[in-house]
Amino acid sequence: MAYSEDDFLMISGIQHFVFCRRQWALIHIEQQWTENVLTVEGQDLHKKVDQPLIREKRGGRLIVRAMPVQSYALGITGICDVVEFVQDPDGIPLKQSSERYKAYPVEYKRGKPKWDTSDVMQLLAQAMCLEEMLVCEITEGFVYYNETKHREKICFTQEHREQLTSILTEMHQYYTRRYTPKVKTGKFCLNCSLKDECLPVLMNKQSVKSYIEGALKK
Repeated sequence: MAYSEDDFLMISGIQHFVFCRRQWALIHIEQQWTENVLTVEGQDLHKKVDQPLIREKRGGRLIVRAMPVQSYALGITGICDVVEFVQDPDGIPLKQSSERYKAYPVEYKRGKPKWDTSDVMQLLAQAMCLEEMLVCEITEGFVYYNETKHREKICFTQEHREQLTSILTEMHQYYTRRYTPKVKTGKFCLNCSLKDECLPVLMNKQSVKSYIEGALKK
């Protein structure tokens, strides 16, 4: 299935979706957004990185910042913080160069490695967009964590690719239906910038309708 540009979802939303499907829907379907300290710090970090399409050559490495990417097969679009093109005889040709290169997406994050796969899925989405655009295969990428000042290498597996495809299918289904799901709440809700809009406490309480239906069945 090929999507049209009108159906494209933002790659940045994948991280929201993996963290909390309701948070993603509130932002990308209901267009609600509230800043907190974490989101402001994240934006400040990306301002330092995202300098649109600035290219820098370092020996056999070409660094491109804020590179727009998209995939008609997956129905997504976004911007890569950095794409590093490293000279490799098994790579692809680039314009204005006689050398061949392999591409590696690099994502910058405010905090430290997460317990879930949200960072992996976002980085892989960028890689799969690059694969479609450049007609190549990308087996790994990198995430730089500002809190630890360390760059983590992420190797993409077939299991990762299948997981991302499943996630994007679900995202497109929700977006088409304009559906905002309910989710299980937890301690992670406390750090969410949308906790006042989401009102997670109310989701733990039984509705009047469900109470009546339950009482009638007794």
